[in-house]
Amino acid sequence: MKRLPKKYQESLKLIDKTKKYTVSEACELVKKTAKSTKWDETIDVSFKLNIDAKQADQQLRGTIVLPHGNGKTKKLLAVTDKVEEAKAAGADFVGGKEMLEKIEKENWFEFDVIVATPNMMPSFAKIGKVLGPRGLMPNPKSGTVAVDIASAIKEIKNGKITYRNDKDGNIAVSFGKASFDAQKLADNLNAIIDVIVKARPSAVKGTYILNCTISSTFGPSIRIAI
Repeated sequence: MKRLPKKYQESLKLIDKTKKYTVSEACELVKKTAKSTKWDETIDVSFKLNIDAKQADQQLRGTIVLPHGNGKTKKLLAVTDKVEEAKAAGADFVGGKEMLEKIEKENWFEFDVIVATPNMMPSFAKIGKVLGPRGLMPNPKSGTVAVDIASAIKEIKNGKITYRNDKDGNIAVSFGKASFDAQKLADNLNAIIDVIVKARPSAVKGTYILNCTISSTFGPSIRIAI
């Protein structure tokens, strides 16, 4: 059996596995379990939900604006004819159909998210099969298709994130860095929990959130009481 790293074992000793922690307690604790001296570890929250992901009316997808962002800088591609507006709002790359041709012909993916104006969406049909599996296809539900492209760009740059359940009914979201103070982590985590709770499908019976944990990149999970 593979031996656990020493720092991981040290982090495990800090956690009572029989306990569910409050949001505040967990955010204090997760900072202590992030022991890397080389990286500013990412802090993630994971939900196990009592949903049938095969049913369309039980699939969860949406956006959350985190009060303090999640510490990740996203490179953003704006596909629009409102070039100057997009540049002024902070888009890293801006253009029209030629940007989609660049993706198709050069396999260019030096960005993390695409935002587009509605009039450009027909041009995406040709490369939908390329962008879809990567989660890069613009979608009105995630706020990445917008007439007011400047506002959409600013929201994403200021901490707007997307969430979506997987085939097993799980949702995982990054909500901060180990360098964040515990209160900022707690504010972000509470914002996410609030959105997930409110997104409960009406078809779900019984317990909705089966389990909720947070963890740092290299640390063990900490159970949250909801």
